[in-house]
Amino acid sequence: MNPVRARVRRPGRLAAEASALLIAVVVAFPLYWMVLSAFRAAGEIESSEPRPWTLAPSLDSFRRVFGQQEFGRYFLNSLVVAGSVVIASALIAFLAATAVTRFRFRLRTTLLIMFLVAQTVPVEALTIPLFFLMRDAGQLNTLGSLILPHIAFSLPFAFWMLRGFVKAVPEALEEAAYIDGATRARFLWQILFPLVLPGLVATSVFSFISAWNDFLFAKSFIISDTSQSTLPMALLVFYKPDDPDWGGVMAASTVMTIPVLVFFVLVQRRLVSGLGGAVKD
Repeated sequence: MNPVRARVRRPGRLAAEASALLIAVVVAFPLYWMVLSAFRAAGEIESSEPRPWTLAPSLDSFRRVFGQQEFGRYFLNSLVVAGSVVIASALIAFLAATAVTRFRFRLRTTLLIMFLVAQTVPVEALTIPLFFLMRDAGQLNTLGSLILPHIAFSLPFAFWMLRGFVKAVPEALEEAAYIDGATRARFLWQILFPLVLPGLVATSVFSFISAWNDFLFAKSFIISDTSQSTLPMALLVFYKPDDPDWGGVMAASTVMTIPVLVFFVLVQRRLVSGLGGAVKD
């Protein structure tokens, strides 16, 4: 590269890096304040002059969180809901994207439009109809009332994203596999599935976060059986209108964030590949 041209472009690159750093700080600051508040003593949290540090970290808020009798059950319920949504939505979206991309059938275009329209419907507008649907199906106060709606809402995004990955796999590869004696099922799971795995990981991250942080459905569908509640509902234990326990809220929120971070660390490499685009011919 021409040194003169490189010197001309360098200020623009520095500006872009500075902007990215500033955005990262703005995004990370609420998380930092949450963790900081979780380790603060009650007196520091309620102070009229808050400081962005603490000289006397305390674990009292975490003791109150883990001292809650049902907290472990809430945590396990959230894992079951989020894990079920991730696995089910990924498999269904993969099979649906493969069917729509590789086969021609009636109402194919209509199906694609329906998936697209489904993404535009706000979740809040469907909460009441879903409540009556779950009531008639006998699913209220069960984890199924949380799993099924999240699968339905995760499918449109996952389907459209995986459709691009499946479409990018050349048909010549499929024909070569059949010539070599591979069955359709073997091609699907041993050849096509690994190629679109980065896309599956990317969609799974969004499905996991949506199901893990859900409060609306948990509050609407889990009415009386608190043993079926999830972690977001545990925050209500510490939030009381007359005397909120902000330390407990922040500590519980910090604990809720840890599985999301672990999930990101486990899938970060494939996540970057999935967000970068589909496989190339």
